[in-house]
Amino acid sequence: MNKSEFVAAIADEMKSTKAEASRALDALLKVVKKVLKKGQELRLVGFGTFKVVSVPAKEVRNPQNGQKIKVPACKRPKFIAGKDLKKVVNS
Repeated sequence: MNKSEFVAAIADEMKSTKAEASRALDALLKVVKKVLKKGQELRLVGFGTFKVVSVPAKEVRNPQNGQKIKVPACKRPKFIAGKDLKKVVNS
């Protein structure tokens, strides 16, 4: 499912227009990005948790030529599915 199909599904579920659903989705994504940028955690009970994790620097090998490459430390977004979401997926 791509973004336009997702917006159409949201509009159908909300019984509203695609424009309203698109604005709602854009607002949701904007808030999630703001929260994660601040380093905070966003917990949606029953759905899951969005958070930022720190990944340490490491050394890896290039599979094409075997050369060692240093990958710098960084922060990455992480999503952990909630109990209800896991139950729906596994039923």
